[in-house]
Amino acid sequence: MAGILYIVPTPVGNLEDMTFRAIRVLKEADLILAEDTRTSSVLLKHYEIKGRLESHHKFNEHGTSAGIVERLKAGATVALISDAGTPGISDPGFFLVREAVRAGIEVQCLPGATAFVPALGASGLPCDRFAFEGFLPPKKGRQTKLESLREEQRTMIFYESPYRLVKTLQQLAEVLGADGQASVCREISKIHEESVRGSLEEIVNHFTTTEPRGEIVIIVEGFDAKEHKNKNKDK
Repeated sequence: MAGILYIVPTPVGNLEDMTFRAIRVLKEADLILAEDTRTSSVLLKHYEIKGRLESHHKFNEHGTSAGIVERLKAGATVALISDAGTPGISDPGFFLVREAVRAGIEVQCLPGATAFVPALGASGLPCDRFAFEGFLPPKKGRQTKLESLREEQRTMIFYESPYRLVKTLQQLAEVLGADGQASVCREISKIHEESVRGSLEEIVNHFTTTEPRGEIVIIVEGFDAKEHKNKNKDK
């Protein structure tokens, strides 16, 4: 009988966000695949999880996935985790899941931590419809991608590093409008968690004078065609 591949979300900052089920699945797994074994070892040690741990990341997933699928076919229970959050969401995981599904392996994804959900919920912007964009292309295709979002009506979600935050916010302001409402959430679930809300221009000014730190989620309001039409009438 074939095994099961579990996708196990892990905390994005606060270890208390680990679920009871996630702990049980990791303890019972025959094999735990981790994006970075050094990072994950801290979490596993905290919860006294002593299963077999192997690396599975974007640099080796194409070469190791076939072997993992064979182990699943042979009946192994495998748990996939990333450094933080849900594997596959701007993290390795998609390729292995796809190969497992193609091979007829049962795949279960546990509910759990994902950085953009609390950032979106706390943003004060519409949460009913949204477009998750993850990290923008660093160079090639970046401007094209930004232009394609000019009339996106859903709330937009981006991940960014603190080193590129101001530049990204400036580019978003240029394409989407400096008065567009946004929220930048950083250090989610940690002691110094912070959400900076306002227009893109105001947030750019804030982080120009205050150095951004930590993991960052950017939430930007969608394009409102009706409001845009009214603004043009007033000009």
